Amino acid sequence: MPEQTRQDATSPWHQGELAMQRSVGVVERMDGPGRNFVRKAMPEQHRAFFPMLPFIVLGAVDAKGDVWATLRAARPGFLSSPDPEILDVDLPRDRVDPAEAGLEHGDAIAMLGIQLETRRRNRLNGVIRRTDDEAFRVRVGQSFGNCPQYIQPRSYVFARDPDRSTTAAPLHSAQLDDCMRGMIEGADTFFVASYVDRDHGERQVDVSHRGGYPGFVHLSADGVLTIPDFSGNRFFNTLGNFLVNPKAGLVFIDFETGDMLQMAGKAEVVLDSPDITGFPNAERLWRFTPEKIVLRPDALPLRWSKGSADLLRRSRG
Repeated sequence: MPEQTRQDATSPWHQGELAMQRSVGVVERMDGPGRNFVRKAMPEQHRAFFPMLPFIVLGAVDAKGDVWATLRAARPGFLSSPDPEILDVDLPRDRVDPAEAGLEHGDAIAMLGIQLETRRRNRLNGVIRRTDDEAFRVRVGQSFGNCPQYIQPRSYVFARDPDRSTTAAPLHSAQLDDCMRGMIEGADTFFVASYVDRDHGERQVDVSHRGGYPGFVHLSADGVLTIPDFSGNRFFNTLGNFLVNPKAGLVFIDFETGDMLQMAGKAEVVLDSPDITGFPNAERLWRFTPEKIVLRPDALPLRWSKGSADLLRRSRG
């Protein structure tokens, strides 16, 4: 990109992201990557990547302002990009998914394409354009790639036809039961959604991956999750959003059964606390207090088997 274009480009970072970058002294260093690598359209490699995926991670905000993370699965090819600024999503509505309430025409959305077997991931956010209940289109607002750090490799199979929904009913709860606690305490992976409303009135949603060794998420007796934040790309999309708007949506997956645990609640960033030393390699922490909980047995038609833990170990440095 020509130097003049880089200088004239608008930085994508909002005040929360800048505050997080400032806390580790990287504001100036992250200005260039922000202008150069957070794009308003998908590069060709991203456009080719999304159609290969059997599932997509979504972040959406309902009418009450709660943010939800979810996974939707279908045969590869359900995602396509006819234009660098467009991603078409061939997925019917799922009325039992709490995130569905935030997938209306004109709603802001976040998307994470992640290929667990190769540990490759790309993110984007944008606005939904919907004409019916069988599919929708996303007009890209921001598009960028992520490194493979902390991704546990897994390979997948379809346990049933993805066009056939489960017959298991969702369980709505205000508290975590023993089954839910087990999913959280044994997890090596989850996904988190967050959002901010920018100064110009545009809503910006984000959804991202979090990973570590099984048990890296600590769960207190009163149901508060404490999550370590390891060294990363210094974009601070998630934690920066929390500083501006302390709302979060988390989703945990049982990769052997397809069960999905979705929670919406409040987030708190912990930059300086003696508790940080209790989490190896953590640079800071964040806490999540669930307020709405939905357990959806057999929600996903996919089943995964775990790959080599050595890849995760090397990615941790």
